[in-house]
Amino acid sequence: MRFRSDPQAIRGSIAPLMTPFTAEGAVDHAGLVNLVRWQLASGTHGISIGGSTGEPGSQTVTERAEAIRTVAAEVGDRVPFVPGTGSAKLEETLELTAAARDAGIDAALVITPYYARPTQDALFVWYRTVCREFPDLPIVAYNVPSRTAVDLAPETVARLFRSCDNFVGIKETTKDFEHFSRVLHLCGRELVVWSGIELLCLPLLALGGAGFVSATANIAPAACAEMYTAWQEGDHERAREIHYGLHPLVDLLFVETNPAPGKWVLEHRGLIASGHVRPPLITPTEPGVARIKDLMAEGAKYLSPTEGFTVKGKE
Repeated sequence: MRFRSDPQAIRGSIAPLMTPFTAEGAVDHAGLVNLVRWQLASGTHGISIGGSTGEPGSQTVTERAEAIRTVAAEVGDRVPFVPGTGSAKLEETLELTAAARDAGIDAALVITPYYARPTQDALFVWYRTVCREFPDLPIVAYNVPSRTAVDLAPETVARLFRSCDNFVGIKETTKDFEHFSRVLHLCGRELVVWSGIELLCLPLLALGGAGFVSATANIAPAACAEMYTAWQEGDHERAREIHYGLHPLVDLLFVETNPAPGKWVLEHRGLIASGHVRPPLITPTEPGVARIKDLMAEGAKYLSPTEGFTVKGKE
């Protein structure tokens, strides 16, 4: 939790881990540890879990808290750890955020409450409540309107930033790139802004964003980290080369509903024992697998090496 006091240091490529399950459907904690170790060895700048890519909606609060504790223990203080702790219910959000805080996280990523479609005033009250409950914990909003049916407006983000000392950032998962610009314009670069849209990760850096939380880092962590580093070091051509080189892998992740295709890749490459996804998702269909294989071959140059991290029986 050494980054808790300096959320501005939470920058770069933050990998939003997929939650591995056993073939029977239980959370695979050994697989989770293996993924963390692989990510860190690949140069990932930070770790997250419990976002959309981690299937939080199919897990109990207890399961999510246990997974957070497992990751926190493995990450230690090596890189920032920013798990998703939000739910559609305020009580669950507060319970999980408390458990995560006690596990030693650096900041909490709190999704907008889904399905209910609250107003902007209601969203302000929601985040203010979370911030006041945990005054010593940095809170980052997670705006993903395609999944929640509600958009956290730039003006509401600015209102929260002005009103709550520990409201420090936002993960923007919207394809409306003007939204990113308006948030930064209203709040300034003191607000930590991450992209959750894979093909907007690099463009956001040009606006002054702090980095990205991209599902692509689940299968290409080294390339995602290098893209950020290249941009920061002024090697913009290399950053663009990686950006375009990752296109096939981005498309792969969404051949069918994320994270099923990515889990297929992780299992195929021996990083997890099973590509199981929980209902209502299903593992990729036969046509989906054929398309995944084609895209994996096309983007093979950017897949990170797995030597030393294959699980038993998957070598």
